[in-house]
Formats: sequence, C-alpha cells, structure tokens
Amino acid sequence: MKKIKLRDVTRYVEENIGTFHQQRIASIDALKLSQVLKRKNPYLFKAKHMLTAEQIVKGFVDAHISSNEETIFGDWLEGLAIFINKKVLGGWKSGIPGIDLEFDKNKVRYIVNIKSGPNWGNSRQIRDMIANFNSARKTLRTSNSKLQVEAVNGCCYGRDRHPYKKANYYKYCGQQFWEFVSGDPDLYLEIIEPLGHKAKEKNESFMKSYSQMINKFTREFANGYCKDDGSIDWGKLVHFNSAMA
Repeated sequence: MKKIKLRDVTRYVEENIGTFHQQRIASIDALKLSQVLKRKNPYLFKAKHMLTAEQIVKGFVDAHISSNEETIFGDWLEGLAIFINKKVLGGWKSGIPGIDLEFDKNKVRYIVNIKSGPNWGNSRQIRDMIANFNSARKTLRTSNSKLQVEAVNGCCYGRDRHPYKKANYYKYCGQQFWEFVSGDPDLYLEIIEPLGHKAKEKNESFMKSYSQMINKFTREFANGYCKDDGSIDWGKLVHFNSAMA
C-alpha cells in the first residue's frame, strides 16, 4: 500500500473545488420561486411567526440551499475519495449500478457506496442499497465464483460505533471511512485545510448571486402572496403549496 501525499490531495482540491462552487451558483441561478414554495413546509414558517416577505423567502430558500449543497458537496467528496483510493490502492470508479468505488486489498474485492453523512437515507433507500450490494456480488462472481467480496457504505463525516450490519455490509463513517480508503488514520484531519482553497473568493461570487435572487424572489412573493395592507396572505400561500390541482 502506498502512502497518500498531502500535496497530491491539495493539488486535486485546487484543480477541482471550483466545480463545487460553480454548481452551487448554477443551482441558485436556475431556481424558481414556485419550485421553492412547493417543496417546503409553509406551516413551519407560520409557526415561527415570520411576518415579512423577505423572512419567508429567506426561510424557504435557505432550507432548500442547505439540503441541495449537502448533495452537491457529497458528490464532490465522493470524487475525492475515489482519487485518494486510486493513488493508494489502485481503486476505480465502479461501473456497477449503485456502486461508487471498487478496489482490491488482501485478495478481497471491496465494493463501496459513498454518502456524505451517516443519516443519509430512509429504510427504503437503505434496502435499495443492500439490494445493489447483493446484485453487485452476483455480477462480480459470475466471472470469478471464488472472489471474496465485501460491501461497504462509506460516509464522509460522522461516526458509527457498530460498523458491521446484519445485512452483510459494513458502514464506515468519518475517520474510519477516510482511513479505509487511504490507509492513513489522520487523513480525515489533514484534508480539512485544503478544502478551504479560495473559499472566501468563491463564496463572494455565490453571495452575489444569492443576494440578487433573494431580492428578486422577495419582490415576486410580495406581489403574489401579500395583501394590500402588506401582511402575508397565508391562505393563498398554503393553497398554492398544498391544494389539489
């Protein structure tokens, strides 16, 4: 096993982190007020006693952005993990449905499904992952019946104190995951610094797009969901969000 060089990780981040920031901005630029209003819970914002159009818009939009960025950055971290594993263990991006990474170690083929954090899915989604693991095992053993295959759900942050799961797979989170793909128990600490590459500069570009969108959506919301006296027309908003078509 080779040891990962931090300078290689830094170079990868510097060359690829721009993709994450570009996707953040693109997701903002493509967003429509109607999309946001349909996807989020208007009852929650009423319960929080929000009184202005800007409060409502920021509440809806920020909730959308938070979940969306988790997905975008999770996909980006998946690419980083595959890059590191390839450098150290010769791993590769899998072509099997539902599998992100494959690599061989000590005569074992590891098949890995990578997620951002430990609480990534509901019971149905977890069943789907397990089904993908089982299908991948069958696919790999078709050409080599004696191949030993281990399935892993890797999570880029968090922790799980009981990594072996009864459905015959392992769940490695945070430090365990990064050590699993790299062999380095300290990598989970070392990668945090490179990830800040040009973060201030990139975030300024994002905030420009974000501020413009908030202003535009606030105007649209006021025109569509405020009464003549300026108060929020909650009935109209809930009707748009939840009424039968």
